[in-house]
Amino acid sequence: MPDYHERVRFDCSDADEFERGIAAGVEATGAGELIVLPTDTVYGIGADAFSPPAVRRMLAAKGRGRNMPPPVLVSAPSTMRALAVDVPAWASRMLEALWPGSLTVVCYQQPSLTWDLGETRGTVAIRMPDDERALALLKRTGPLAVSSANTTGASPAENVDDAESMFGDDVSVYLDGGSTAGSRPSTILDITSTTPRVLRDGGVELETLHTYNNTIEPYA
Repeated sequence: MPDYHERVRFDCSDADEFERGIAAGVEATGAGELIVLPTDTVYGIGADAFSPPAVRRMLAAKGRGRNMPPPVLVSAPSTMRALAVDVPAWASRMLEALWPGSLTVVCYQQPSLTWDLGETRGTVAIRMPDDERALALLKRTGPLAVSSANTTGASPAENVDDAESMFGDDVSVYLDGGSTAGSRPSTILDITSTTPRVLRDGGVELETLHTYNNTIEPYA
C-alpha cells in the first residue's frame, strides 16, 4: 500500500481502481489520515469519527475550530441506534423513508461514545448519503466525520481537482468520482427539542418533512 504521508488519487469510474481506492481509504482513515470522497451533494473531506486527532486534523485543514463540529456519515439507517438516543418514532420512520438522501439530522448522541467531534453539546449531526461510492467506503470504515471539501471562505468542491487544489498533501487519499450532481447542500433538521426545526434549507423540502411531523419549524 502507498505511504499515506504522500497523497494518492483513484479514479472511481474504473472498477479495479475504485476497489483499490476504497481499500486505500479504509487503511488511511484507520491510520488517522484524511480522505476526500464524492457524495450526492458536494465532495467531502473525511476522517475516522472515533479518532479525535484525525477530527482535529480535518478541522485544521479546513481552517475551522472546535466550535464548528463536522457531521457524521453512516451507511445504514440502523446505525442511528448505535450513535443516537431519544430519536422519536416519527423521525425513525422519516429516516427509513428518506435515507439515503440529502437530509442531515441533529440528535442527542449516545453518552457512551468515545469520540470528540468538537463543541457538540451532547448532540451529533448524522446523514446517510445517496452515493454508491460513499456508501461502499462507509460500509468498510464505519462512521466517518465528513465535512464539505473546502477551506473556510471557499466554495465546496464539486470535483476532485478543486478539492486537491485546496487541501494538497493535508489529504492522503482522493477518490475521484467526477463532477457531483450539484452544489445544493443537505437539509439540516434538529430533532433535539419538542418542536423540531430546520437549521438549513437543502435537498429535502419542508413540505416533505411535514408529511412525517407537521410541527417542524422552517429555517429562519
